[in-house]
Order: sequence, then structure tokens, then C-alpha cells
Amino acid sequence: MKKNILFAALGLAGFVVAGCLAGCSGMGHSTNDKANKGTVTEADFGKTLDGTPVQLYTLRNSKGMEAKIMTYGGIVQSLKVPDKDGKFGDVVLGYDTIDGYLTNSPFFGALIGRYANRIADGKFTLDGQEYTLPTNDTPNCLHGGDKGFFARVWKVTKAGIGPDGPQLELSYLSKDGEEGFPGNLQVYATYTVTEDNGLKVDFKATTDKDTVCNLTHHSYFNLRGGGDILDYIVYINSDKYTPVNEHLIPTGDLESVTDTPFDFRTPTTVGARINRDNEQLKFAKGYDDNWVLNHPPGKEGTAARVTDPVSGRTLTVYTTAPGIQFYTGNFLNGTIQGKGGQVYPYRSAFCLEPQDFPDAPNHPAFPTSELKPGETYQSTMLYKFSAE
Repeated sequence: MKKNILFAALGLAGFVVAGCLAGCSGMGHSTNDKANKGTVTEADFGKTLDGTPVQLYTLRNSKGMEAKIMTYGGIVQSLKVPDKDGKFGDVVLGYDTIDGYLTNSPFFGALIGRYANRIADGKFTLDGQEYTLPTNDTPNCLHGGDKGFFARVWKVTKAGIGPDGPQLELSYLSKDGEEGFPGNLQVYATYTVTEDNGLKVDFKATTDKDTVCNLTHHSYFNLRGGGDILDYIVYINSDKYTPVNEHLIPTGDLESVTDTPFDFRTPTTVGARINRDNEQLKFAKGYDDNWVLNHPPGKEGTAARVTDPVSGRTLTVYTTAPGIQFYTGNFLNGTIQGKGGQVYPYRSAFCLEPQDFPDAPNHPAFPTSELKPGETYQSTMLYKFSAE
């Protein structure tokens, strides 16, 4: 059955390739569109450990919202949006240079694949054949393995001003057997900074062999620019979640959030229940769980909303994915020194990762993550910012 996940109509057939394409050289190359929908600029951003050059693209809309995106891992290195007073600030964690991303990054801002989240024991069976993956999150495979899409240099296929604003299209060919996954998977990821202050991520993928595919975006958000997130107010559009075992692998059940710390249908602060005597919270040292979204899979709907009462910034996430992982930075421990020398302590950021369900290849009752030749994987996620 074809995986019927909506790929938002970006008008790519008419996409204006006004920016610097793959193979461009020269720091600071920039382009402006005639209708003043923003700019795209490109600069060198160092090299990987094997000497591969990395570029940094800056997408800026006409209102001043700005996203800086690396070709390494498709990483959002910086994301500047206004607060309630109109002051722009960077709302994602990360590093000033590429070095930290290469040596000590918990997936800051990255594109995640071939399979986002965990696969139990690093194994799954497809078409009667068992596949073995790296267990980089012992005993599980996490976010695609030791060198998932987050650690690959992507090719720039388009850069310029599209119908909805500045865009960057990245592509990557994940070869058959890479990190243990079957099939040559051709992936496209398109970033758009929209005129209404959104960061949109559109994924598209095809394969030449039966495989599994689950792609997402992994920015760590701090809407205030520092401090913890415990007073942030959270809404999640979900009646159920997927409980996990002590290894953070789903049990296979879909449990109601009613009368649990996982009920965010009424907006509630992060810290209101995070330290409760609850087995699920103890397993992850806080929230690190998948919520089953209420909208039909493949149809774009509101997934979650987070508000910082101090800056006034609100992040609303829309997606076509069937689930969303809400993570509260439980494994940040103050050992990472990031941008501007800032230290990232415990629970100083949150992630909202639209996705298929964790370990779905090992749970036939979950929405399928299988992709077959002739089918197209398509998924959209929009991170929209406002302030008041």
C-alpha cells in the first residue's frame, strides 16, 4: 500500500532557482527576490573530519526571521525570531562553529533518518529477512545509527526564493546497506522560511528495494534564549500516547492520556507534573515520549503549541505525521558549551519531532513505516512562531 503522507504543495515545478546551487563557491553569495520575499545567502562553514567542505545557507524573510542551515546534517545552526517587543533572538541550541557538531552533538538541529527515534535491539524483519543496525543507544538503534542522516553532507539541489519565501532543497542518497538498512533511498528535504514566520520542512523519499523510512527534524528549542523550560506552557493535540519499557521502546499499547502526566490537551506548564512518581517519567528522566496525534495521518493538522510566558514567543507545530515526540532535554547535563559560550544544563530545551511511531517496524499494529519501490514517502512539518 502506498504510504499516503501529504507532501505540501510548494510549487517546486515553478521554483525560482535564484540562489547559489551546489558547486557554487565564494563566501557571502546572496540573492534577493524582486517581490521582496526575502534573501538567501551562502558561506563556507568549515570541513568535516574527512575534509569534505560544508556550506552554511542563510534564509531570511522580509520580516527579519532568519534560519541558518548547514549542508552537514541539514542542521539548523541558528533560528532568529522576534519576541513580544519585536526583539530578535536565536531560539535553538547549537555551536558557533562546525567542530562541536562533529564531535559532541546530541543531534542539535539535524535532519534525522533513515529511521527517527528507536528501533529495539537494533533489529527488524522485513519480507522475512532480519536486518541488523548499529546499537548506538544501547541496546537500541537511535536516529538511524552511528552515522545517520544527521552526520552526512547533503547536496544542495535548489536554493532561492520560492512561492512561500526563501527555500533550500537538500538531497542525499542513502545507499543500500548503509547503517544496515536495505535499499537505495533517495531523500529530499526542503526548508522554507515563510512570510508568516514559519520554518517549514518537507521530506520526500523513494527507494529501489523494500525498506523502512521515518524522517524528522531535531532542533532543541529555548524560546527565551536561556534558562530552563519548566515554566513553558505546552499544548499537545493528542488523546493517546505510546508507553515505553525501561529501554524507551514502545510496549505496543496506545494508552489514554486522561488522568496522567501526559495529558496536555489543556495547556499546562512543563514542570507541573514532570517530577511526579510515574514510571514512564522515571524511565526517561522526564518527558521523552511519542504522542498519537488526533488528526488523520497524512492530513496536516495542529500537533503542539509551546509558549514562553517571559519572551511571549509561541511555537506552534503543524504536521502530516501520525505522531510527535516531545522531549524535555533530560540528558543535557551542563557539559556542553554552545553558542556564545553558553552552557546547556538539564532541561534547558525541548524538542518537538513529528514522526512515525518509534520501533514501528517491530509493531505491525502501528501505522506502517514501510516504503516500497514505486511509492513515495512524503511528510511535512511546520514550526510557526508568533509573539504577544
